[in-house]
Amino acid sequence: MAVTVEELYRNYGVLADAKDDVCKHKDAYQVILDGVKGGPKEKRLAAQFIPKFFKSFPELADAAINAQLDLCEDEDVSIRRQAIKELPQFAAGEHLPRVADILTQLLQSDDSAEFNLVNNALLCIFKMDAKGTLGGLFTQILQGEDIVRERAIKFLSNKLKTLSDDVLTKEVEDYIFLQSKKVLEDVTGEEFVLLMKILSGLKGLQTVSGRQQLVELVAEQAFLEQHLNPADTDNMDRLLQCTRQAVPLFSKNVHSTRFVTYFCEQVLPILNTLTSPVAELDIQLEVLKLLAEMSPYCGDMDKLEANLTKLFDKLLEYMPLPPEEAENGENAGGEEPKLQFSYVECLLFSFHQLGKKIPDFLTAKLNAERLKDFKIRLQFFARGLQVYIRQLRVALQGKTGDALKTDENKIKVVALKITNNINILIKDLFHNPPSYKSTVTLSWKPVQKAETGGQKRTSNEDMTPNSPPKKPVSLPKRDSRQIYNPPSGKYSGSIGNFSYEQRGGFRGGRGRGWGNRGNRSRGRIY
Repeated sequence: MAVTVEELYRNYGVLADAKDDVCKHKDAYQVILDGVKGGPKEKRLAAQFIPKFFKSFPELADAAINAQLDLCEDEDVSIRRQAIKELPQFAAGEHLPRVADILTQLLQSDDSAEFNLVNNALLCIFKMDAKGTLGGLFTQILQGEDIVRERAIKFLSNKLKTLSDDVLTKEVEDYIFLQSKKVLEDVTGEEFVLLMKILSGLKGLQTVSGRQQLVELVAEQAFLEQHLNPADTDNMDRLLQCTRQAVPLFSKNVHSTRFVTYFCEQVLPILNTLTSPVAELDIQLEVLKLLAEMSPYCGDMDKLEANLTKLFDKLLEYMPLPPEEAENGENAGGEEPKLQFSYVECLLFSFHQLGKKIPDFLTAKLNAERLKDFKIRLQFFARGLQVYIRQLRVALQGKTGDALKTDENKIKVVALKITNNINILIKDLFHNPPSYKSTVTLSWKPVQKAETGGQKRTSNEDMTPNSPPKKPVSLPKRDSRQIYNPPSGKYSGSIGNFSYEQRGGFRGGRGRGWGNRGNRSRGRIY
């Protein structure tokens, strides 16, 4: 016979009045547990009464938790919400990891109010026992269904940063790092990004040694010891995502050497054959941007000269020689050389950074022809560059505020940053001997300090860039005195910087889970 509302109130009264002798009234508590088998009113009362006296009946602990779980899965959303709200009261001692595990599974709820209650309940028990709560969360991340795993990782990514230092102790952070390394053995690209966000936010990993640990962790995920197959878009996807996560970690004390070495040895030689994992991504430019961002933090490198030669050779591909002229003064080849400003900025910056490590790379007697050829290319490039810079300045002169926010002018502002950067670097390298002293801020990066070594900048040049022009622009032919007019339609219409890591996880199963992970539909494991 089902328990009635009256019986629930009567037995609640017995327990409440018993005070210190409440443990002697086991039968009364059992009646309250049986309330989960009643109607909606009885269930709502049971959801409130069961946790109130839970600690007084340790021998009925499992039965009480199971009864509350039945209510957490009730068809009536109001009953579920009440039951979930009370779950933290069961998180005492040995029961806390189980409650954390249960709450983690309940993150799969699609009801927004219920989902928020689960989040609040998890945060509540976090403050009781952070390590125990993490145990439940990581159990589900490692073994649970995909939807639970996904939401548990997102919970940690969003909520850990809100917890105080009293909660996130060194022991707790060490536990997060250890468990995260286990998770990283089988992740999608999106999960990898979230886990790196979690780990890089831990205060214990803000030190030089901590950052070095993270770099090593990312390097392991990037498979830097393996040969790069240019046709494997998934492999390329992995490399780009990992490198993007590593770049913010590099500093003068945390070196990018392993990544820069891999890019020089494995990526640059096959740059033109790389296949983009995302249709709208210029894969070659993305690779060169990453190399440029890493190059200032490269430490001592094995085979430095060989790798610098690979970089230099790739730079020459984008720095043409002046065209030969026929007797009538026209271009004998028929076509003017094409120039990729964005590519050259990246390659020239990278060479400028690594070249300072071997000062005689261009000046040694054996390299006399190399330097002569390079200066001819630099001079030809710089001549066309100066004309282009003047045209951009004229186009932007007097424009401020909203006028600079149009798509066309945004592109011109970025083009001006790119060309000025190239101009500064060319001037440095044109010294005798070549100099490596000037500093520039890459066009897609926020300006942090004034560049040196170039001409005085206008306010337009110091604006934060959006996206560089990617398409080639024709250079004027040698000795041409006519004003250089860039052909219309040569600029990229894409304004926003492409945020690669926001493109989702990797596709296809490829071992170690950098594609869609295996189906974990095991059902709930309360």
